[in-house]
Amino acid sequence: MAENNDNGQAYWKANINLITICLIIWFVVSFGFGLLLRPALSGIAVGGTDLGFWFAQQGSIYVFLGLIFFYAIRMNTIDKKFGVEE
Repeated sequence: MAENNDNGQAYWKANINLITICLIIWFVVSFGFGLLLRPALSGIAVGGTDLGFWFAQQGSIYVFLGLIFFYAIRMNTIDKKFGVEE
């Protein structure tokens, strides 16, 4: 019983770590690049506009979509590792 509990705690720790990493990346890209670092990124042109504006309008959405796929793939790996895959 104790081994099963330890396995469950390790599973949720891996899950929470993955969620934390994804949220940090999402925050840095959307808030950091889109708002805080926008003046620093204004000199770099992407798609007819500056990079800071691009991150605020489109880049953060692309990164968010990429994070969804990254999370799904990593969670499938974690599920298989701990024997809880569907």
